[in-house]
Order: sequence, then structure tokens, then C-alpha cells
Amino acid sequence: MPGKPTDAAHADALEPSPNLVLVVGMSGSGKTTVGRLLAQQLGWFYRDADDFHSATARAAMAAGQALTDTDREPWLDAIAAWLDHASATDLRAVVTCSALKRAYRDRLLRGRPGMRLVYLHGTPELIASRLAGRQDHFFPVGLLDSQIADFEEPEPDERPLVAEIDQPPEAIVDGLASLLRPSTGRGRPTGGRPEEPAPSEVVPASPTGEQWTLTWQGQQAVVVQLGAALRHYEVDGRPVLDGFASGAPITAGRGQVLVPWPNRIGDGRYTFDGADLQLPLTEPEKGNAIHGLLRWVPWRLQARSEEALRLAGVIRPQPGYPFLLDVTAEYRLGPAGLDVSVRATNVGDGPAPYGVGQHPYLTLGADTVDTALLTVPARQRFLTDDRGLPAGQEPVEGTDFDFRTARPIGSRQLDTAFALDRGDDDVAVVRLAHPSGTHGVDVRLGEGTRYVQIYTGDTLPETERRRGVAVEPMSCPPDSFRSGLGVQVLEKGDTHVLRWGLTAWRTT
Repeated sequence: MPGKPTDAAHADALEPSPNLVLVVGMSGSGKTTVGRLLAQQLGWFYRDADDFHSATARAAMAAGQALTDTDREPWLDAIAAWLDHASATDLRAVVTCSALKRAYRDRLLRGRPGMRLVYLHGTPELIASRLAGRQDHFFPVGLLDSQIADFEEPEPDERPLVAEIDQPPEAIVDGLASLLRPSTGRGRPTGGRPEEPAPSEVVPASPTGEQWTLTWQGQQAVVVQLGAALRHYEVDGRPVLDGFASGAPITAGRGQVLVPWPNRIGDGRYTFDGADLQLPLTEPEKGNAIHGLLRWVPWRLQARSEEALRLAGVIRPQPGYPFLLDVTAEYRLGPAGLDVSVRATNVGDGPAPYGVGQHPYLTLGADTVDTALLTVPARQRFLTDDRGLPAGQEPVEGTDFDFRTARPIGSRQLDTAFALDRGDDDVAVVRLAHPSGTHGVDVRLGEGTRYVQIYTGDTLPETERRRGVAVEPMSCPPDSFRSGLGVQVLEKGDTHVLRWGLTAWRTT
């Protein structure tokens, strides 16, 4: 009997996409540039709140005189009136405004449920340097101190989308536009309103860097800075992932993003575009290069809200991979559960080989995975040698590896890649269910996912062995750089997207 999504993932709770976006931040944070670019990308109208200042207010600020709350009253009234007009005429618009104080933002946001707040965050030093280099603007750098004194950062209950300004405006806009778009419910991002927003957690001593917590209606996920790894995911207090603690290092690839290849490359050696290339052997005991190049690199925060997060990484030319790729990883909680997308763009001068995967371990709360019921929609599996490299394929029918219908994992030792049965627009589902059939988790494998690796952890240290099941979405099978099977060739400017997600369910 199919499982039903938990109460934390009701599809009818989907929040409508916004029709107004208020971009706030101090002068010098880039509001005008970002606002114009964002409006252009969304195809919306743009207004700058500075246009609503009176000539008197502009003259006062140009003379170095800070405005009082009373001075700003007519300005806020004019902005609010324009927003009401936009709402009444169904005009979609991006509006930029300093809105330094909570009271100002409340005045503009309250009673306008279709409006979303965007906050451009930067250090005072960075903003001061920008103001010093700005010309022909009525706001002088000397007023920055008064802005800092007045500024009240947006709080979690304002549900801000936060973007760091120490990156190109185009990157800021890409991140914001992606997080503002609604989900289709097919492995793509989903919007939603958190019940009790949880702030980002900074753990300076953590070996995995910053810890960003996402929340949405009974769901909580934690993503870490190192490798953009998914550390934790729970629904209604029940862990879905066998992850790792905030103060612990990542072991066994838990939650890591695997780019520009998943799994193994034998001998770390391959040929591409007529060149013989040699990667460092990161699994030396088996003579393989494993799981890509960004696992142990800190990723950069592009944009975040209470329910969503977008991180960016760069693969620069290096021994064995002389190519340049921009990579983003986006996590979002919503009615369907957790949605993940990994996007890579070739920003180099020539073609590049590419593959991608991710390495989450699932748990049903039992001590071992032996009794769990596993379903894998695949007709073919890969045979492997003692180095974990493909040695051929075989149909699963009539074998011990046929999981097209649910069956217990039992004592089977799985470290097996399967070719998925899915069309271009389909979503394949790998299911891990409790033996009672009352609850479980679905791994939704969408765009860009052609293969999946199932690993029961039999080679891990005894305390971690068979504790969870790794279900690894992959765009290509193991050793694809050598075999050519499933490898993507990204020409200059090409982009590849991998989408997958998790849905916890229980029967009623």
C-alpha cells in the first residue's frame, strides 16, 4: 500500500509565489543594481524607493543631515500607496528600499501577504568602501554611521531571503531568483512558511564550518559549509538521515555533493578531447580517484531564507581536471519534503567532462538495515570487481538484486549501481520502508538522475556498519570518465542540473 506524506508535507499547504519583492539593505549594499537585475530576470516591474523622497529630504541627506522618523513618514506613506496600487492592479514588481528599522518594514509588509522580503547583507567595511567609490548620488559616505546606528537586521519572523553582497550582482540575482520561484512538486524547489523559524547556527570550532538550519512545518534540515554537505534531516522529530554531529568530521561521504564525477575512476586516469589526464588517487588502497573535487572545499553562501539555502563552489583547473566550472547546490523544504538541486555551468574556454551525485544515508531508526524493505525501480545493475569498478551489467530479474518490488534487505551486502527506469520528464522513486509498512522515506530521483548507487555500509567501521542505507543519485555510473557511459560533455556555457529529494511518509 503506497505511503502517504507525513503531516509535515501536505501539498495543499503550498504558499503562493510572491507578486511583490521588497529588497532592503543599507545604502551601498547594491540594492539598485540587484533590484534592477532581479526584476529583469523575473520579467517584473522595478521601482527604487529613493524616487519617493521629497526634494527637501534629498537636499538634507546630500548636506550630511540624517533623516528622522518624522522626516521619513511621508516617504513611507508614498511607498505604501504605490504598493497598494501595484497589488490592486496585479502588477508584479521589485521595490528597493533601505527600510533600516523593523517598524519601517512592518509598515510596508503588513497586510501584503504576497510580498517577500530580501535582505542584502554586507560588512560595514565593504559598504563603506562602496560608498566611497560612488559618485553623483545624494547619500554621502559620512551618513553611514547613522545608518549603522539605526539599522535593525531583519528577524526570522520576517522570513527574509538573505543574500551576501561579497559576490557579483549576477550571482546574487541567480540565487535570489531561484529561491523565489515556486516548485512544481516534482523534485524542484518548493516554497513554504515555517512554523518556528530556526536561525543559522555558527559553530566556529566545527570541522565542517558553518551550519545552516532550515525549517518548514515540522521539518528541519542542516547543511554545512564544507562540501555543501547535508548533515541532518528530520520530520516531526523523527530522523530521516543517518548523518553526523555538528562537532564531528564527515565520514563515509555522508551527505556530500559529488562533482565533477560521482563514485570511482579507475587508476584516476582517463582520456578526454585527445588528452591523457591523471587525477590524484583519493582512494589509494584501491587505486581509484573517488567522488569528485569539491567534497573537502568550503562552499560560499549565495542566498538563504528560513526554508531554503543556495551555496556556490568553483572547480578550478587542476592536475587531472583542467576545466573551470561554477557549481551551485540548493536545498529547500516544502510540502513535498526536502528538494535538492545541483547545477554546474562550464565557464571555461573549451568542453569539459562532467558527472554529479550526492551521498545521503537513510535511516528508519532501527539498529541495522536488515529488516528494512527496499524498492529500486531498475531492470539493470552493474557488476563490479574488487576495486568497486564496473565489470559489466546484468538484468536484475531472477537475481538477488531484483528490488523492483519491495523486499527486505536481509543480510545482502550492497554496494551496487543500478540503471534507473525513468523517462526524461519522469521521477523515479527509491523507497526504504519499515518492515511494518507503516512509515518510510522515498528518494525522488528527477532531472539529470540516470543511475543510483545503493550501499549498505558493510565496509565502514563497526560502529557505522549497516546503520543506514546510502541511496546515491547519480548522473552517470562508476568509472564513466573511462567508459564514456553517461558522462556529460559540457560545452562552453552549457549547464547541467541534477534534481532529487526526500519525502518521509506514513500510512493512515
